[in-house]
Amino acid sequence: MNKKSILITGAASGIGRETALFFAKKDWFVGIFDVNDAGLKTLESEIGKPNCFSGIMDVADPESVQKGVDAFAKKTEGNLNVLLNNAGILEFGLYENIPLKRHLQIVDVNFKGCLNCIYSCLPYLKKTTDARIINMSSISSLYGAPELSVYASTKHALSAMTEALDIELEPHGIVVCDIKPPYVKTPMLKGGENSKSLKILRVIGGQTNAGKVAKTVWKAANKNKLHWKIGFTHLMAFHCWFLPFTVRFVVKLMTMSGIKK
Repeated sequence: MNKKSILITGAASGIGRETALFFAKKDWFVGIFDVNDAGLKTLESEIGKPNCFSGIMDVADPESVQKGVDAFAKKTEGNLNVLLNNAGILEFGLYENIPLKRHLQIVDVNFKGCLNCIYSCLPYLKKTTDARIINMSSISSLYGAPELSVYASTKHALSAMTEALDIELEPHGIVVCDIKPPYVKTPMLKGGENSKSLKILRVIGGQTNAGKVAKTVWKAANKNKLHWKIGFTHLMAFHCWFLPFTVRFVVKLMTMSGIKK
């Protein structure tokens, strides 16, 4: 295959969908994977079947991941230029009010899912010149956000794995990076309408759209940078660096007035 290839998890909606459309327009062969079959079929029809490979994949299930990755690699003759670990879930609410099963599911998808995908894709990435792994992190990785404690924890962990693997995989010519957007206007935010931090970020411009994130993924696929920050995340990162002793106070101010005993 002459085209470059990208495998995208969580492709049926939001950031994954916009990224798939963006890369397809750039004449890449796109692997679109999700648990949402209807969303995948709609996206496949928009991209065009000759330009993509669609498959059901549960990133939390290693066997499902391996099956999907191998099927995609057959279409690309074993090449894989970019793995985009985009699949993710969140749940707004106080830690104690969210069932343990849901907490564990967030860890399984957001962190273990990335681990599964990297493990299965690594043999193909090693075979491909200038390959890279792009992990979708979050502004929440900079400082743990109340009402998103486990979600933020998975993004902290993902950023640490990004940094470690960028060093480990350098001898193989594989670049590893992550993208840290603020809140993105996607279906993932459904249910968070009453979150104090989300309300404040809307007012101060701390939200972005999936299209802008997709363009950042394109930059990350073509340039070398470890952490790609978008919009308000730049300001938050600067705050964490320049005034680290004030960060807890600011996060508390933005969220705690909406949290009651």
